[in-house]
Amino acid sequence: MDVLVSGSRGLIGSALVPALEEEGHRVRRLVRSGGSSGDEVRWDPSAGTIDAARLEGVDAVVHLAGESIAEGRWTPAKKARILESRVQGTRLLSQTVAGLPWQPRVMVSTSAVGYYGDRGNELLREESGPGSDFLARVCREWEAAADPARAAGIRVVHPRIGIVLSPEGGALGRTLPIFKLGAGGKIGSGRQYWPWVALDDVAGAILHALSTETLKGPVNVGSPNPVTNAEYTKTLGRVLNRPTVFPLPAPAARLMLGEVADALLLASQRMEPAKLKESGYEFRYPELEGALRHLLGR
Repeated sequence: MDVLVSGSRGLIGSALVPALEEEGHRVRRLVRSGGSSGDEVRWDPSAGTIDAARLEGVDAVVHLAGESIAEGRWTPAKKARILESRVQGTRLLSQTVAGLPWQPRVMVSTSAVGYYGDRGNELLREESGPGSDFLARVCREWEAAADPARAAGIRVVHPRIGIVLSPEGGALGRTLPIFKLGAGGKIGSGRQYWPWVALDDVAGAILHALSTETLKGPVNVGSPNPVTNAEYTKTLGRVLNRPTVFPLPAPAARLMLGEVADALLLASQRMEPAKLKESGYEFRYPELEGALRHLLGR
């Protein structure tokens, strides 16, 4: 297939593009700057422009781009960028591909586990309702922005991605130096569920969604074995052979990070990848310890 990828140089894109190429697919990158080579397409979501003529022959679209939610405190300006980058970019891309005479067969437009909000021990499947906080609102509007492609008959898939584990970034990459020093510990009560997923399985799930005609709409992308933050902390310490006796109390996390702490660190989301399992996807790393040992070369 000829696959258009936005956000191709981000954490997920950097793993997905090689995986696509290894399977023999041609990758075109949707970029904000450049666009001069044959494999780059220029766009500017804030200006509402995209080089639609360069999309001829695209069979599939994977949309990953958006303002980072984990970097910096959520000031009003930051929250506006988070929402607008996802909604404007998704709407522009979905409207553009919907209007092409040679429409792609599938559009995989990412979303996030934040759709569900803080849900305690509730088992969250794709049909579970949304939360009511800021991230839940972002995810609802983010997914809805792909409606033009859906209305045009394009199969649209929304991977609701959990906490991506990679030493190159995300929750694991940022905290790894602390844990290696033996200064890590649980966050808050530690009882909140973390819907972790290895980066390899995020790329694998997206590839699976591209080729599996029965998949459409929201698709939970998280390990079939979510763990609590306390279990995650204990397992990471065991893999690193380091103690994990320095907890981060919830008030301290909120003081450091503000609203980000409640949404990303203290929220509990026991997410089940029901559709992936039903469609035959086999997780490469279904257990946390095996995933961490693979990712960290341990």
